[in-house]
Amino acid sequence: MHNINTFKNLLYSNIDDSWLDFFKQEQSQPYYDKLIDTLYETYTKEEVYPSIENIFRVFKDMSYDSLKVIIIGQDPYHTPGVADGLAFSSKIKLAPSLRNIFKEIESDCGIVNTNSDLSYWSKQGVMLLNSALSVVSGQPNSHQKLGWATFIKHLILYLNQKKHLVYILWGNHAKDYAKYISNQYIIDGYHPSPFSASKYYGGKYFSRCNDYLKKHQINQIDWRTL
Repeated sequence: MHNINTFKNLLYSNIDDSWLDFFKQEQSQPYYDKLIDTLYETYTKEEVYPSIENIFRVFKDMSYDSLKVIIIGQDPYHTPGVADGLAFSSKIKLAPSLRNIFKEIESDCGIVNTNSDLSYWSKQGVMLLNSALSVVSGQPNSHQKLGWATFIKHLILYLNQKKHLVYILWGNHAKDYAKYISNQYIIDGYHPSPFSASKYYGGKYFSRCNDYLKKHQINQIDWRTL
């Protein structure tokens, strides 16, 4: 396993410069060193997803200025090789939750998707954010109390200075963050997992998002996956 310095180099590699002020702010907070140290210890002892260099991938795929939409889910896929650092996305497998998201997109926007890699959304300014950015193999929610909740809270407070962001909050973990969101457009709903999909369908999350962006003369999101 890498030493702590190599771990940090991988963790922060290729983060877009526009996010550096946010990370400097967090690195000065008491909780942050403990989060990173505990994360390092966990990666040395257990199988944890996603890969180290993809934990902060949402800050590598887009700049602060390009951000338009934040979709918040639960935690990364906990099966081997599936999580790629973007919530709901995977380069190798169409997971049940994403299959349900695709069904909603087809119903809502008439778009048929089969590619499970959501990086095209990310490149358009959609932050695919989990409420925990890491998970132990086979143990869903295992890192929900690691310190990620504080990190996500601080990120949302930081983003409150931007105008006309759209938040799409799926499931109770995501909805818990609504209280920190100020002066932004919130669309919430049930989580798209098979356990709650019947209540998730029909929310028209994607057309509502684009309607808001259009109203504020912001380029809409192309919800295809290429």
